[in-house]
Amino acid sequence: MIRGTWALIVLTCAASLADSAETLPGTKPLIVEGDLSRQMLDGAHRFVERKVTGSVQSRARLWRRDPSSREAYERSVQANRESLRTIIGTVDPRVPAALERFGDDKSPALVAEGDAYRVYQVRWPVLDGVHGEGLLLEPKGPIRAHVIALPDAGQTPEQVAGLAAGVDAESQFAHRLAVHGVRVVVPVLIDRGTAFSGNARIAFTNQPHREWIYRQAYQMGRHVIGYEVQKVLAAVDWITQQAGPEAQVGVAGYGEGGLIAFYAAAVDPRIDAALVSGYFGPRERVWNEPIYRNVWGLLHQFGDAEIATLIAPRGLVVEPSEGPRVDGPPAIPAGGRGGAAVGVLGTPSADAVRDEWKRIDALLPAGFQPRTLIQADTGVVKPFAGQAAVRDFGKLLGLSSAMELVTAPPIDLRRGFDPNERQGRQVRELEGHVQRLLRGAGATRDAFFLDKTTLIRTLAPRGTRFRMFRVPEQSAETFAQEVAPFRDIFLEEVIGRIDDPVLPTNPRTRKVYDRPKWTGYEVMLDVYPDVFAWGVLLVPKDIKDGEKRPVVVCQHGRNGLPKDAIEGDLPAYHDFAAHLADRGFVTFAPHNLYRGEDLYRMLNRKGNPVKLSMFSFITAQHRQFLEWFKGLPFVDPQRIAFYGLSYGGETAVRVPPLLDGYCLSICSGDFNDWARKVAATDSDYSFMFTVEWEMPYFNMGSTFNYAELASLMVPRPFMVERGHHDGVAPDEWVASEYARVRWVYDNLGLADRTAIEFFNGGHTINGQGTFDFLHRHLKWPKPAP
Repeated sequence: MIRGTWALIVLTCAASLADSAETLPGTKPLIVEGDLSRQMLDGAHRFVERKVTGSVQSRARLWRRDPSSREAYERSVQANRESLRTIIGTVDPRVPAALERFGDDKSPALVAEGDAYRVYQVRWPVLDGVHGEGLLLEPKGPIRAHVIALPDAGQTPEQVAGLAAGVDAESQFAHRLAVHGVRVVVPVLIDRGTAFSGNARIAFTNQPHREWIYRQAYQMGRHVIGYEVQKVLAAVDWITQQAGPEAQVGVAGYGEGGLIAFYAAAVDPRIDAALVSGYFGPRERVWNEPIYRNVWGLLHQFGDAEIATLIAPRGLVVEPSEGPRVDGPPAIPAGGRGGAAVGVLGTPSADAVRDEWKRIDALLPAGFQPRTLIQADTGVVKPFAGQAAVRDFGKLLGLSSAMELVTAPPIDLRRGFDPNERQGRQVRELEGHVQRLLRGAGATRDAFFLDKTTLIRTLAPRGTRFRMFRVPEQSAETFAQEVAPFRDIFLEEVIGRIDDPVLPTNPRTRKVYDRPKWTGYEVMLDVYPDVFAWGVLLVPKDIKDGEKRPVVVCQHGRNGLPKDAIEGDLPAYHDFAAHLADRGFVTFAPHNLYRGEDLYRMLNRKGNPVKLSMFSFITAQHRQFLEWFKGLPFVDPQRIAFYGLSYGGETAVRVPPLLDGYCLSICSGDFNDWARKVAATDSDYSFMFTVEWEMPYFNMGSTFNYAELASLMVPRPFMVERGHHDGVAPDEWVASEYARVRWVYDNLGLADRTAIEFFNGGHTINGQGTFDFLHRHLKWPKPAP
């Protein structure tokens, strides 16, 4: 019966192609109207929003808490703790502990002195070239405990220590603690200013300093959050070195400082207690917060309640105070550039905070963790870090004081101290650290990827890779098998995999073109609930009964539509899908989600916390296209190629390497040193100076550049099309990255399966060498001249 049905479809298809039927055989009529690109994007947003909501329940499968003893509990959550360390980028080994009191004639090391304590300006080494910097409040009497006190990113250490105006006296929590015999280290946080977010040679931007560091660090597997947690932990290193491992150590913070205190206590069991003010609450709308709070996979495993359980059985005080307010990106600086990401900060309701707090009760047995939620008659506690919160926090550190403010803060002795100079040092140090990671990323990626293959172990021991003599060709099949696990790594850990079962394709079509040589059909397929795939299929009219043709998938770029590859002779595309159909190929112009500027960027933002991205959807859509192609009687499923420009070129190095259904891939107008393109701060080609804030993918720069992704195509053909005047990147970035691809193919005996064409043009389809490449590898004859 099945065989007969397919025979009927083949015969019907042949007749239909000749008659230009209104739908493709075996499909339902496509009757949906309106802007399908917007409908596709809206559906993807609904899908990912359900994932975010469902993460509260689904993350339970990733935890195996054992509260039978403290030791058993620590073992049971260790993997979760390491996961948190990884996703916030707290992964680099710290340098040996030290703390320096420093100064000069203008700004002496001794900043202030009162009856109870002295204040010093200090710095301490954290990582290579990275220091913490701030204040040390040193009691004159016995030291009863040690606290790292973290102001919000909009505050200075001097403000929470009472040395500068701007914070209510009741909220000067560093001063309050020091008065009662606590040694207090007050780090400066990277703030929300913009003065240092840029390069004087190129431009300054309106990115807050936190976003400026976030964007470049995220691509390299680091994070502004992780860097600041490292500064806290380096201070803990110094405290335990000075006072011994039995010293009582706490962390306390407000706003962004509350976030850092919370995470630091979660990842380091040496911290005995935490006070979190103006931060704790439900995190399911983290995608709406400033982008520097975006953490890959956060909600996949953690909400604030789960992070609180990483602090257990150590103590926690949460004060639901009024948090810092952010109403969107800063103003564009004079003569500078815009492009900062959207995002706001406000204060969650008292009920929302209580609901998240109650979730801790469901995760831990009663009495396992000493913790307090500060209450207020009005719901929101004012002022922040007040006496009640500090008092209860002190009790967790063994202090019996009521924490009254018994004396005023001392006077700052420095003349003309400028906190912006300190801020500039801090921003530039972190930028320098990321840029050093970027410069060394090639070796890092080799150690992660290529060095693990027989190709490298056999042909090129480290330091001798480019030996000047011929080496025996290695097995392409062996290489492909060895790198196959990296496909799963890239899919799971970089772009994110959607694990939901895929719906039946349920194809719907309608005729939208009738040209002399081909007929065009708009196609819609189901993928997931609310998620569909859509594009336009061009079918040559001269396909003979029973003949199977090769397919070329022709992918548009940013803000494009399927029709852009077919009609209008747009300067970027030159109707390349139509021209290839004229040559006898079946062509397909799919729609990808990157249309609508911040709408598609926000899809990435919503997806990242649940370990998804826009390319999670694009990969699934293309997998569904390939599945549907298999059932078309005029398509040869072994000869389906991909050819994309710009964002479509970006797709060409992300999707075909993961999907075996693509037998060939051509990247046009995009191939280059991608890590540098995303994260470099010394080049005007970099996304660091543009609006493309969705481009960083967590840790991609340290794991997969375009050479590694192209290597996942082996043994399938891969080509690059490059215009000399394409503004995406300079020729040397393209050539050097492609040289790494060529090296792999040559040494696997596949030199004829890869090529690069440079042409004298810009960001456009050239359609010369690439068309020849398609004809040759898809075994389809070129038309007569």
